[in-house]
Amino acid sequence: MRKPILAAVLVLCLAITAAYAENRKPLIGITPSFSNNTIQLNNDYVDAVQRNGGIAIVLTPTEDESTIDVYVKMLDGAVLSGGPDIPSDFYGQLPHPTTQVMERNRFEFESRFIKAFLNAGKPVLGICLGMQFSNVCRGGTLIQDIPELVGGKVSHRDGKMYTNFHPVAIAAGSLLEQVLKTRGTRVISRHHQAVEKIGTGLAPVARSSDGVIEAIERTDGAFGLFLQWHPESMKDAEPAHTSKIFGALIEAARSQKSPETEW
Repeated sequence: MRKPILAAVLVLCLAITAAYAENRKPLIGITPSFSNNTIQLNNDYVDAVQRNGGIAIVLTPTEDESTIDVYVKMLDGAVLSGGPDIPSDFYGQLPHPTTQVMERNRFEFESRFIKAFLNAGKPVLGICLGMQFSNVCRGGTLIQDIPELVGGKVSHRDGKMYTNFHPVAIAAGSLLEQVLKTRGTRVISRHHQAVEKIGTGLAPVARSSDGVIEAIERTDGAFGLFLQWHPESMKDAEPAHTSKIFGALIEAARSQKSPETEW
């Protein structure tokens, strides 16, 4: 009699676990900045994830491959946040005088994590640095200083923090057009670098009037949206924009999440 009871209990436990996994909110990892031995993250990222139905998990930077593997398996999606510049030798260039390189700890972690997460094909939203880093991890390159190498027709960065709006044109038929339901929008940005050569498996889908690439996305059908602007910081001025971008990430993560615990 004991064996049938144990079997029934096991089936019940598995059913409960599966039901929990099916109904739980998607787990969305967010990459933070790392400076002076301190993890830092603008709460707008966390707020945008949680307001749109996800559970935000701030990822502790690590170089341990087994921990990164757990992150990739555990998470249903990821937000790659903004930050300082990528070391230019990572994409085969000498540093420009204006380059302000990120902390080594962050570089070592994200260069590993981004490659692994992109290879896993899980939903990902890259923002500012997150867009640039994803492109470089796929073999692309960067324009190291827009004012010098492109010009000042469009102000991509000014002295104010995330108040600098400018228009962008969106490619027809792109994932970005499907998400925002428009061929043009205004965005808020603060950056001096931009995508140059496009990485493998990516395509440009938005540009500003000076030709700077403002968004890229995956070409293999997986949800991968990478924006040069900061949708998380537009929640007051353009709340629908923020909700559409993060809502699309959360929905993609919800539809693709595993019914079983993977870690």
